[in-house]
Amino acid sequence: MFSRLRSDIQCILDRDPAARSAWEVLTCYPGLHALLMHRRAHWCWNHGLKWLARFISNLSRWLTGIEIHPAAMIGERVFFDHAMGVVVGETAEIGDGCTIYQGVTLGGTSLYKGAKRHPTLGRDVVVGAGAKVLGGFTVGDGAKVGSNAVVTKPVPAGATAVGNPARIIQADTDARREVAASKMGFSAYGVTQNDDPLSQAMRGLIDNAAGQEHQIALLWQAVQKLSDTRAADDCVPQDAARKETFEADRLTQLVGK
Repeated sequence: MFSRLRSDIQCILDRDPAARSAWEVLTCYPGLHALLMHRRAHWCWNHGLKWLARFISNLSRWLTGIEIHPAAMIGERVFFDHAMGVVVGETAEIGDGCTIYQGVTLGGTSLYKGAKRHPTLGRDVVVGAGAKVLGGFTVGDGAKVGSNAVVTKPVPAGATAVGNPARIIQADTDARREVAASKMGFSAYGVTQNDDPLSQAMRGLIDNAAGQEHQIALLWQAVQKLSDTRAADDCVPQDAARKETFEADRLTQLVGK
């Protein structure tokens, strides 16, 4: 029991730069208090003491502002950061190493008793403030849910869900976009991941420019092969198109970075 408590305290010290000591975490962090009380309630629930489990859960809600159903399953090193207004439903599962911020709801969309109505969070999932994850699906390992997102469908491992309704942003897609943008002297991270039309246009421009660059490279390879079969005086100039440059500074000014 004490080793698990030490692990809980250490994970908070590792993730919260405002935490200064283990004593401060133990005495002043309601997320830790809610987690400790939930374990007592969960034990009572599994041993048939349903009313007592609900009473402990309700007492925890009154003391900490965090409502966790006693039947919910929570792994190790889970950090409820601030966490006022967090609601965790009956059939929810939270994997090891997850971080959940204030105002998060792990809720259900079904009224059928006994069914899997609430989400399952994999390992090391981060759920931003105010996010709503609704339904009996899985959020994959290492995924992130943006603040105030409303998620109603599965999120793949390592992906990010943002918006209402949430859309899935694949990490490898963002990585490819940043690599392509860096070659142009422009940072793709200056483009916000929201529904702003300018942001969407800029992401499309970067993706389109990266595709054109690849096509131009293939064309030059074909031109080179053709030029090798001609006389030297008939060769296509190799620097004809290379004088064109991508105006990264102009693009940066447009997005106001």
